[in-house]
Amino acid sequence: MTSSAADTCALSAAPRIAALHTQAVQWHHAERGVQMQERVLASEVPIALVFNGIAHAVMMGTPLDLEDFAIGFALSEGIIDSAADCYGVEVSPVAAAAAGLPAGMDGMEVQLEIASRCFARLKDHRRSMSGRTGCGVCGVESFAALDLSFDALPARDWVAQVDLPTVLQAINNLPPLQRLNAQAGAIHAAGWATLDGQVHDVVEDVGRHNALDKLLGRLARTGRLAEPGFVVLSSRGSHELVRKCAKLGIGALATISAPTAMGVRMAELTGLRFWGLCRPPQATLYAAGRHDADLTAPEPEQPAPSPRLA
Repeated sequence: MTSSAADTCALSAAPRIAALHTQAVQWHHAERGVQMQERVLASEVPIALVFNGIAHAVMMGTPLDLEDFAIGFALSEGIIDSAADCYGVEVSPVAAAAAGLPAGMDGMEVQLEIASRCFARLKDHRRSMSGRTGCGVCGVESFAALDLSFDALPARDWVAQVDLPTVLQAINNLPPLQRLNAQAGAIHAAGWATLDGQVHDVVEDVGRHNALDKLLGRLARTGRLAEPGFVVLSSRGSHELVRKCAKLGIGALATISAPTAMGVRMAELTGLRFWGLCRPPQATLYAAGRHDADLTAPEPEQPAPSPRLA
């Protein structure tokens, strides 16, 4: 991945739906009675992802950083192989009436133009899924659709530097950068932390998966996926978040809440360094990750010489 990928995919500058919404509410208190107040709420809107004119998915999310979200989603779901496979992204609002939605529920549409080979693969995948019998797991149509098998991460000589002090510093640095959550609550954040514990490129969304896809998309567009660093998430570490990171080559992940057992197993299988329950002054290392020392195998023992016969 190179920085030139950022110039390959043209981004639009369309009008957007506000990320926050002010709502008049009744505040009830056992001693103070009822008061009329205004509360700031997080916007949650349907976001349609359209590839080469064909609608693929509708996600519920925060209507910010949608170009990054679309590219990150396309990468982490294997629709494209690199940011250079996206030739253009156009974001536009869709009125509720035009979308067939109830009044006040406007949506956003993201049109992506992708490489023909990627689009052909996407169409083949959609056709292969249409004839399968559903298994009822998280909405996918079969166990095979879970996409749990891919190459392990390469070993990194820096991954052990993602240690307790570094992780805790990053965790402490995340909340001040959660600007939407400070106003509305209920909004997840994903940030990119460098090996000094500093946090950069924080993006927010009502969906933790969406927040991660936005961050991954931004890193991909700017050619930074291969740089030393780790992802910090204000969520639990479920298997799909680990999978998305590993699929794009992220070497380490730290989450504020606890992981699931499948998330830990996914980290073990892929070689991702995985911290969870990061609540200063403590955190839990669930998977150590792969580093260069793992590739240094001990010298094989030489067989003992046969005793001489007298």
